[in-house]
Amino acid sequence: MSCFQQLRQELRQLEALFPKDHERFRVESASLDEVTCSFVSPKNDETFVIHCNITETYPHSPPMWFSESEDPVVSAAIENLSNVSGASNLLIRLMKQLATSLCNMYNVPVHPDILKLDAPMEQQNGEESSESEDDGMDSDLNEDVDEEDHFEMDEVTSERDKKKEEDEDIDTENLIVLERLKMNQRRDYLKGAVSGSVQATDRLMKELRNVYRSDSFKRGIYSVDLVNDSLYDWNIKLQGVDPDSPLYADLMVLKEKEGRDFILLNMTFKENFPFDPPFVRVIAPIINGGYVLGGGAICMELLTKQGWSSAYTIEAVIMQISATLVKGKARIQFAANKTPANQYSLARAQQSFKSLVQIHEKNGWFTPPKEDG
Repeated sequence: MSCFQQLRQELRQLEALFPKDHERFRVESASLDEVTCSFVSPKNDETFVIHCNITETYPHSPPMWFSESEDPVVSAAIENLSNVSGASNLLIRLMKQLATSLCNMYNVPVHPDILKLDAPMEQQNGEESSESEDDGMDSDLNEDVDEEDHFEMDEVTSERDKKKEEDEDIDTENLIVLERLKMNQRRDYLKGAVSGSVQATDRLMKELRNVYRSDSFKRGIYSVDLVNDSLYDWNIKLQGVDPDSPLYADLMVLKEKEGRDFILLNMTFKENFPFDPPFVRVIAPIINGGYVLGGGAICMELLTKQGWSSAYTIEAVIMQISATLVKGKARIQFAANKTPANQYSLARAQQSFKSLVQIHEKNGWFTPPKEDG
């Protein structure tokens, strides 16, 4: 049985067992991408809504769960779902665990319908076939439902197959990051706490996906980590520079002395990205030359509004920074790296970059004298 067929079967069973008027546990909506369910608390019949995002790598990776509710019981039940692996990733088993946990935590009997949930659906089909003619009629009814939603489900499946083909060259670990970001966006939207803009978020998701597909990324030329899972704040480890450059030799020495052989960059984006450039600075190590300004800002025209184009990709910017460092004969200042007063900071980088922009707005673009920064 294919993953999609199995998922469709699970969704159908969940909707059959837990209609929207169920007294304890309800499936409010269900699709191949997301399931929304609700638990009816015995306390004043309060209803807690819980969302489940089904990842593109399901069932190899588990669905992702979240709720707008701050109820500690709901939070604990969702947290328990993160400690699963293997066959336990199946949606139907996780739903059973979630509903059972909520019943137990609220000290109410586990509803009989919840106990019917189980992963081996073939066994249930076998039990049904041995029962009365009514079960046979139910089976015929299910076939009719299959025919009714055949074209709709095939269309959704086709879209997901296409997306899966596009992402087949992205490692599972990075696919999970993309799914987590989508889940966070959905959660923030429901809470009314959306950050950034739609255009910037969509473009940054596309850029990150393309980075994960990139040959340079896979070969370890650079790596990317999102700061606090924010699409608008990237830490980039630049590991691959020209092996014939002095900077490369310095990185090898840095590896021997400190156990790291990369230049750590930080790249932040505003809401009007890609129409404005990102702000890029070096975090560590301290570098002399290479067009690196005081505080860690980088003297490059393409990083200014004057030289930026919305057509530039993030990878192209990263590779251009690498080339600029080598061209500018960047060298690591090993002694300065040990002095706290010499460490780069965001405030100093912003100030030096602001001065750089003012100089070029006045005099045109050129490499400024050393005394100008």
